[in-house]
Amino acid sequence: MAGGNAIRGTRVGAGPMGESERGESAPRRRVSYWCANGHESRPSFAVEAEIPENWDCPRCGLPAGRDEQAPPAPPRNEPYKTHLAYVKERRSDADGEAILEEALMKLRKQREEP
Repeated sequence: MAGGNAIRGTRVGAGPMGESERGESAPRRRVSYWCANGHESRPSFAVEAEIPENWDCPRCGLPAGRDEQAPPAPPRNEPYKTHLAYVKERRSDADGEAILEEALMKLRKQREEP
């Protein structure tokens, strides 16, 4: 007998019993969702489960809704902002000049001290 693996050619979870081993599956229903690109996805839900209003499209990732004629709008992507852009939103040019002047005064004072 050649050395080898005794379970060669089988996969994990494979067995002769199949569905009866796991029990009966819950009754299901399919629900259609459409994204802004016109893709339809039809996930299945248990009959007793609450059906969500929105679902992520598996093809493009956009949000999908149950109304084919009015799918949800794609989310608006904010452009990347630098730290300086955020600072400029919070401070005026006059504030920036005052802060700069204060920092320069501190540096000059430190240089004068022995």
